[in-house]
Amino acid sequence: MSRIVRSLCVLALIPALGHASGQPPSEPDVNLFFQAAAIDEKQARLALEAIATGWRDGYAAMLVDLARLLPAARDRAPLSLRPDDGGPDRPDSPFAGLPEPPAPLDPRTEARQRVVRFLEKQTGERFGDDLNRWRQWIWSLPYEPHPDYARFKGALYGAIDPRMRLFFPAGAQSRIRLDQVDWGGVIVNGIPPLDHPRTAPSREASYLKDSNIVFGLELNGDARAYPRRIIAWHELVRDRLGGIEITLVYCTLCGTVIPYSSEVGGVVRRFGTSGLLYRSNKLMFDEETNSLWSTFEGKPVIGALAGSGLVLPTHPLVTTSWGEWRAEHPSTSVLTLDTGFKRDYSEGAAYRDYFSTDRLMFQVFGRDDRLGNKDEVLVLEPGPSSTSRPLAIAVRFLESHPIYHTQLSGRDLVIVTSAGGANRVYDSGSIRFVRRVSDGSIVDANGIPWRVNESELVSTELPPRILPRVPAHRAFWFGWRAQHPDTELIR
Repeated sequence: MSRIVRSLCVLALIPALGHASGQPPSEPDVNLFFQAAAIDEKQARLALEAIATGWRDGYAAMLVDLARLLPAARDRAPLSLRPDDGGPDRPDSPFAGLPEPPAPLDPRTEARQRVVRFLEKQTGERFGDDLNRWRQWIWSLPYEPHPDYARFKGALYGAIDPRMRLFFPAGAQSRIRLDQVDWGGVIVNGIPPLDHPRTAPSREASYLKDSNIVFGLELNGDARAYPRRIIAWHELVRDRLGGIEITLVYCTLCGTVIPYSSEVGGVVRRFGTSGLLYRSNKLMFDEETNSLWSTFEGKPVIGALAGSGLVLPTHPLVTTSWGEWRAEHPSTSVLTLDTGFKRDYSEGAAYRDYFSTDRLMFQVFGRDDRLGNKDEVLVLEPGPSSTSRPLAIAVRFLESHPIYHTQLSGRDLVIVTSAGGANRVYDSGSIRFVRRVSDGSIVDANGIPWRVNESELVSTELPPRILPRVPAHRAFWFGWRAQHPDTELIR
């Protein structure tokens, strides 16, 4: 846990909350939960006794949230607390060969242990100080939180950054489980978004190698490449392409890049990075209402706009190499290294350690070992009124099936994978495609070639037939599975 969090004084949060109006009399006042983690043992015990009256397991999440901000017991005493003889490792030390002295218990650690013992007594579970096991147990329960849980979260994260308190206003609605909302380790916009960044023609992008990964987007005939080596340091880009204001969001943790139109509900919204996660997927916020939005679905999930029915329009994007994108789009523009920030923008520098293993940085509920955690899948969501399950297709499977037909929500789709591994999805209707040819076009069952464009498939016959592109994007398997546990998987 970050030193920033461990340095928090939990008691400092208490005055910020005040009394909850309209709270059912049977529910303990939310301030009691902060007091339960107090360093003062008497104050903590009185709070825990009050919480125990009428206890229900839905309260456990708040106590675990607090315990996660308190340090666990150390294994060894700090060197500064050992006898001042040069230390027990000196051969001539009178303490040589003796066991290490026990670590003096930090008062905050004692507070954490009290909370854990209380949880064991109230729930009958015996997970000890393993907070990950406590969270898995909590997530397996029906979601029945304290009615003031959102306000509690606001105070908790508001101690890290006061702006986070704005994401959880009084009476805030939530369309997701608040006990699965995590702090991501940064303050609001601590990972700084790029705001209409500088671009250049492809011929001037000498810093890019053909093998570098880019996210390619074309709107109204205007093509642009967003190099991963830049976007990974910023995770959100506000831009204008083809006359459309867009918000491109990259969740590095779950491997997802999605371009949205910034205009929804008649308002062009300005988005930022909240510093919070839901099931390891970043939550963005709009500056107009401070509502939190799912970056996977483009929907507001917490705050004033939650439940409004607003959904950001999505645009098709392709993950490919710079060499392939540039060859297919000679007039493309591309971001420059002149971002206004000092970062190591070399290929693979951002999140190098995270991408090099299959380990996760944040806990999620439910794992599925049919694929590795960070194996890439191409994902598609059914329409809002559809009863179909979401669909994930392993990228490795598509590499060996460069033309693949499938169905979703009653629609016939064809997925075309380029020689370089880029995936594009089109509405195929009744047309069957049988092979890809060397110039990148594909051929249908009647032998007619079709050109593969960013917005559509176009037949070479006269008059040409046109099949529209369907938005789809890639994700790490664990991230998609965490958001859509009912997903269908093709591998």
